[in-house]
Amino acid sequence: MEHILFLTGHLAQPALERVLAGMDSTEGEQPFTWATHDLGVQVAALMTADMIRRRLPAPVAAQRIVVPGRCRGDVEALTEHYGVPVQRGPEELKDLPQHFQRQAKPVDLSTYEVAIFAEIVDAPRLSVEAIVARAHELARDGANVIDLGCLPATPFEHLEDAVRALKAAGFVVSVDSQSTDELLRGGRAGADYLLSLNIDTLWVADEVASVPVLIPREPSDVASLDEAIAAMQARGKPFLADPILDPIPFGFTASLVRYHALRQRHPDVRIMMGVGNLTELTEADTSGINALLFGVAAELNISAVLTTQVSPHARRAVREADAARRVMHAAAQNQTLPKGLSGALATVHERHPYTDTPAEIAATAAQVKDPNFRIQVSPLGLHVYNRDGERIATDAFALWPQLGLQGDGGHAFYMGVELGKAELAYQLGKRYVQDQPLNWGVAVERAADDLGAWCAPGTTRKKHDE
Repeated sequence: MEHILFLTGHLAQPALERVLAGMDSTEGEQPFTWATHDLGVQVAALMTADMIRRRLPAPVAAQRIVVPGRCRGDVEALTEHYGVPVQRGPEELKDLPQHFQRQAKPVDLSTYEVAIFAEIVDAPRLSVEAIVARAHELARDGANVIDLGCLPATPFEHLEDAVRALKAAGFVVSVDSQSTDELLRGGRAGADYLLSLNIDTLWVADEVASVPVLIPREPSDVASLDEAIAAMQARGKPFLADPILDPIPFGFTASLVRYHALRQRHPDVRIMMGVGNLTELTEADTSGINALLFGVAAELNISAVLTTQVSPHARRAVREADAARRVMHAAAQNQTLPKGLSGALATVHERHPYTDTPAEIAATAAQVKDPNFRIQVSPLGLHVYNRDGERIATDAFALWPQLGLQGDGGHAFYMGVELGKAELAYQLGKRYVQDQPLNWGVAVERAADDLGAWCAPGTTRKKHDE
């Protein structure tokens, strides 16, 4: 049986041992025995690789060493030094059980089925260079297809140049217009998709090689959509069908029924769903709306979603769509609820906001012998403690007179920033970790192609199969 050595600090050692003692050793990884070692630091998060090398003699009586998740330095060098794997654990002790796969099996979120068409709604008003730059931003956030949105009564003289520039840059391109002339121009310039054709304009599909998205004459006219589908099937050409998602309260529920009925009538047809009528026209957090709609897409085996990010409240729509399609695909594939798979879409609240109970915080506070302030959050509010004791309040301003920092501007500024974050976390039910930014999921900017928030390590985006 594997024996694992967990390195920790003086304050965290009792809590670490409680968590390890309570872990179920019959699930997840193979059962193991464990020991903890206090490296001689008060705060485990301050541990570094160099410190470990100096203070932990080699060899160690273990087959693996686990260090705190915030340990800085080169743990691969420690692996070579000690001759056993040295790994970082989770950032929070309470996350150890899931880290060791004892509460949930790991789910691969690197794959998806739904292609994201991201529309540049004001393309006629942008230069070709600006269109290409916008396309790169959308692709970074997860778009598979760049949709050029044409505007009524607005000339798009550089449409062909825009299509060619996007194609030259390696993008898959669609042209979205109510004008058959613009659709023809876009198709002849090399657009991969045309949005949208109905039974009356289906002739356009005979003039160009672009794949059409078929829609009904009117949203309620499902017969005309079926007619267009039959016509394309007779031609033996590829297409997508979109029965149109209506906004609330103008037929949203009826439009959901249309999607379900379309899938029932045509089990093998590729379907598109345009979600902008919900995300753009509902003043609510779009992460939840996208989660729900991509859940519908997973159940109905929808092939593509058209999204926009025009309204400021929908400015993360593509990124949210990317996370939602992965989570819902994983839930469908594994036949599990879309819960506990990723926190990327839980931008405002968290499932497990509090890492310690008030009693556990009090026990830790009682051990502190130095003047440095520690801050934690529990259901009771904000806990601030050092050698002078513990203070608890739900309002950061209520704590200020108890800190004695009136003559220390730098420390006062630091505590003000941290207490402000802690109060916000308490009010919203988010996890607070001192000196760390709050986790807002996909609601904030991230580095290009950083899928670490919801993908397994070492995985990459699945290419959309055209």
